[in-house]
Amino acid sequence: MGDVKSIRNVALVGHGSSGKTTMADSFLTMTKTVSSNPSVDAGNSICDFDPEEKSHKYSIEAANTYFEFGGKRFNVIDTPGYPDFVGHAISAINAVDTVVIVVNAQSGIEVNTRRVFTEAEKAGVGRMICISKMDADNINFEELISSIQEMWGARCVPLNVPVGCGADFKGVLNTLKVPADTSGALIDPSTINERLIESIIEVDEQVMERYFEGTVPTDEELSRLAVQAVREGTLIPIVCCSAKKQIGLDEVLEAIAMCGLSPADRSVSATKDGATVEIEARDEGPLVARVFRTRIDPFVQKLSFIRVYSGRLKRDDQVTCSTARRGIKIGQLMRAQGEATSPVDYAGAGDIVCVAKMEELHTGSMFGEYALEPVSYPVPMVSLAVSPKSRGDETKLSGALNKVVEEDPTFKLDRDPQTKELVMTGMSELHLTIIQEKLKRRDKLEVETKEPRIAFRETIQAEAEGMYRHKKQSGGRGQFGEVHIRMMPLPRGTKIEEFAVKSRFNAIKEYHYDENANFLWVDSVVGGVIPGNFMPAIGKGFAERIANGVISGYPVQDLCVEVHFGKHHPVDSSEAAFKTAARMAFRQVFEKARPSLLEPIVKLAVTVPEANVGDVYSDMSGRGGRVSGTDPAGGSFITVNCEIPLREVTTYARSLSSMTGGMGSYTMEFSHYDVMPPNVQQEVIAKAKLEDEEDE
Repeated sequence: MGDVKSIRNVALVGHGSSGKTTMADSFLTMTKTVSSNPSVDAGNSICDFDPEEKSHKYSIEAANTYFEFGGKRFNVIDTPGYPDFVGHAISAINAVDTVVIVVNAQSGIEVNTRRVFTEAEKAGVGRMICISKMDADNINFEELISSIQEMWGARCVPLNVPVGCGADFKGVLNTLKVPADTSGALIDPSTINERLIESIIEVDEQVMERYFEGTVPTDEELSRLAVQAVREGTLIPIVCCSAKKQIGLDEVLEAIAMCGLSPADRSVSATKDGATVEIEARDEGPLVARVFRTRIDPFVQKLSFIRVYSGRLKRDDQVTCSTARRGIKIGQLMRAQGEATSPVDYAGAGDIVCVAKMEELHTGSMFGEYALEPVSYPVPMVSLAVSPKSRGDETKLSGALNKVVEEDPTFKLDRDPQTKELVMTGMSELHLTIIQEKLKRRDKLEVETKEPRIAFRETIQAEAEGMYRHKKQSGGRGQFGEVHIRMMPLPRGTKIEEFAVKSRFNAIKEYHYDENANFLWVDSVVGGVIPGNFMPAIGKGFAERIANGVISGYPVQDLCVEVHFGKHHPVDSSEAAFKTAARMAFRQVFEKARPSLLEPIVKLAVTVPEANVGDVYSDMSGRGGRVSGTDPAGGSFITVNCEIPLREVTTYARSLSSMTGGMGSYTMEFSHYDVMPPNVQQEVIAKAKLEDEEDE
């Protein structure tokens, strides 16, 4: 489709309401790619085309666009700005070569601005900063530049500066080629020129030496080295604009054309047969491509968006694919302009295309013999148990939610084997609310949601022993089985072989260990009082009780049971009788061994402005959490590391947002199970008994 060096693959990223979608729409208008006048406010944006986006007036999914400018071919991906939909932004960042971080001139650096900047750094792509909405009121440009440099360093240098701001914003002045007339500039561009040149030539020692000796670099050297400086991160250019008024947009595209990386300016690491190689963007190279995004439209047409890193793709090509057992045939390749698509003959190195209705393809699918490093997404943490409003729609609901899983890498769907609930997990309450809106519109499916039941566990705190005799006579052959057991706690990490051999058991004949439940049961029966053929039935009785719990219906873990004595009847004993006796003996002895509930403890890493650290400490204390320390998080942000019961953070996102004015974020991972406080334990047991009565 053209020269690789002329391609500019760009993602517009930043916080919500920074003007990214308006900017992408304006690029299409000013380059005469579209004849309409798209607008987010008017509901006819090229990029925000889904009904949910039109209704809420903000981006929910990434949108692909393309146009030509200054002899360059641009593929621009507009991404959502709210942290709730960050998965789409991360997918786009890892599919492009240059990321433009859009900062609202009024609001400055916001929580998702920091997030996407870090994600771009992790992806190894070029970065630029665009200060948007320069026509807004109450702008302090110098203070904003200072805050950017404080956050990300002196490598952030203006490539142009605004002439006026607010209603007086008239244009921008170049700081690399300073014009003769600089009147009206908010910062004198000549004061930035020297620092900008030094940031560019820092990547070439010879040019830098000549410069300090008095030889000014040529325009060709500056253009060449600017790309290298952006690639190596010694320069992050800053540009300014008003997308709504289309002031400064030409200069934004010129900056991307000059400083932005083409696919030829960077290589990607890939592995084959255990060896890592650097893949260059060449049409003649081996095929290396990846599906970076999946979209399913209302007509259930699955679109797979592909970035080609090397080689060529053509319709009807037979290619290997990481998510298919055998080679697949490529369908019609297309380019996407918002929701519209148009066919193309082939896709070469550096191109971004899509293909429809290929069920073998999923987000992350790779083409060719080389494997790229997988993209890392944040773990979703906000869960809701979901069920259809209409009985009989369970299968329909599962299918609809699995389509969302295909589209959104930060949405997870699980059926909890313990609670039997279908649980959907996303980045936030808003994320899950939007998904419910999509289910209603796209799949004509209404759902009911509630907080999912937490997967508690049962265990014991002391040793106990006892027996149960199962005897039943109702005419004909009866039922008889008697089982005597001892029960004791089994701490996690115990070496089972040593425990079984060296413990107080009578005479071990056999032992059985369930690693998942950390449950050990030992057969030390002597003298044939329980025939060996009934021991498997006793094990089944224990297994049923382990799975279904004793005091509240939650699974049992971390204990050992010894079967040391029993009785049988030559006629009436059976497997069923001994299974029942074992189950009942387990229950009775468990209730004597100081039973308790265990609850999941999670590790929480909470990143907040320094001024809110005290609030986090206080909040954690009130929730029964324990702070283990803090780490710097860049700029004026601190990460507070905590351990806290999961039941205390099911709605933490809402609390943290309120506490920090939306500036806080957190990650969470499971740590371990611990004993629940007695007062909370009583509440959980009472609630479980009530639910059992209601079910009956």
